[in-house]
Amino acid sequence: MKPILQTPRLLLRELNIKDAQNFYELNRNPNVIKFTGDLPFDSVSAAEKFLKNYKDYEKNGFGRWAVIEKESGEFLGWCGLKFDGKETDIGFRFFEEHWNKGFATESAKACLEYGFEELGLAEIIGRAMKENLGSVKVLEKIGLKFIKEMEFELHPGVLYRIQKDEFIS
Repeated sequence: MKPILQTPRLLLRELNIKDAQNFYELNRNPNVIKFTGDLPFDSVSAAEKFLKNYKDYEKNGFGRWAVIEKESGEFLGWCGLKFDGKETDIGFRFFEEHWNKGFATESAKACLEYGFEELGLAEIIGRAMKENLGSVKVLEKIGLKFIKEMEFELHPGVLYRIQKDEFIS
């Protein structure tokens, strides 16, 4: 499958049904989904069903993308943009063994550039639970600015934002 984006270490491509096992495994780790509000998939079949019904690419022309390490071909997690009807959000989720290696920052920055340069977005937001210091750190590293505290998945959260004219690639 043709990549949507490339960075020095990563390929980002559309998610597909062949990613079901990785998607299932990713959401099985309680540390990975601790701050997401998501429940783990019950089975690989449930992950397949989710991926089969994932319509963001058709509906919006973009979405969350699989993040693949170029050197090994390994599925590391996902990163991408999501339009909720009024705002476009940057999001990411990686296998725990790949945390603190810069993959989230590298892929998220590429997604911002794609959103601004290719999609013509005016601004992109980021939301996280307040306690999710790792995600908050990534949002800040890629240039998003704190806007306010808010509720996120029924927990204290934070809202960040970046506008196109503030983005430095």
